[in-house]
Amino acid sequence: MDPAPASAAPPIRLLALDVDGTVTNSRHEVTDATCRAIARVKAAGVRVLLATGRRYRDALPVAERLAIVEPLVTASGALVKRPGDHATLHRAAFAAGVLPEVMAVVAARGHEPVVYTDSFAAGFDFHCRSLAAAATEGGGFGEYLARNRDLARVTPDLDRAPPADAFAGFAMGPQEPMQALEAELQARFPETISVHTIRSPRYREWLCEIAPAGVTKWTGLAALAAGWGIRAEEICAVGDDVNDLPMVRAAGLGLAMGNARPELQAVADRVVGLHDGRGIEDVADLVLARAAQSAEPA
Repeated sequence: MDPAPASAAPPIRLLALDVDGTVTNSRHEVTDATCRAIARVKAAGVRVLLATGRRYRDALPVAERLAIVEPLVTASGALVKRPGDHATLHRAAFAAGVLPEVMAVVAARGHEPVVYTDSFAAGFDFHCRSLAAAATEGGGFGEYLARNRDLARVTPDLDRAPPADAFAGFAMGPQEPMQALEAELQARFPETISVHTIRSPRYREWLCEIAPAGVTKWTGLAALAAGWGIRAEEICAVGDDVNDLPMVRAAGLGLAMGNARPELQAVADRVVGLHDGRGIEDVADLVLARAAQSAEPA
């Protein structure tokens, strides 16, 4: 897809960045070069925010490293919080009665359901039925629980009575079972949930992520942008996986990392360098070049 001529496009006022595979490299690091690139963008007066599938708590160190003070769009758009005081600006909600039915399907297919709640202040982030997999499973889910057990609230009847304030959830496993679960959930709950399958960036399996219908990274960041008086065409969105599709499609300048999934590269206006290379430096160059061209006299 060819972008509109830069001379006809407004300057970028908001840069929305995915985290894993975008601002972090394959070693899960935010490099000094990435920090310098983001600092250049911010110095030009462009707002920068993170739009990530990570939990809020997991996004905070990345925001701190990049000196980002704008609200964090987390859980793929389901939770937006302000890092300065941890205030919740938006939390998605499932329609009444939907989540127990969804969790029942997940459990019936032999997967362990996990749901997120807005419980940062209480010291935990998610509910699961048991922590047994942390000791007995060798796969990605066992690794996830082992690494995050202090942030778990054990709720044995989670598949029957999930917490009313849950805003998103997931199951984890090999790619084919997760894609099969996604297909079944989409078929059974086409109007009430949003679901996608992505490769876990930090664990060894795949995630089937579940949110209320219509919730995406784009809905989260677009609501913030509207409050700041920023139009879609003044937004640059950057990512690498299928949960970035809505924001890369909708933004005035949608960029895919060179390591992005083919589906994302196909819809992006431009494909930049790799997350292990100068990808974010390319992003900064494009954003600043558009600002400079917009400032040139006609």
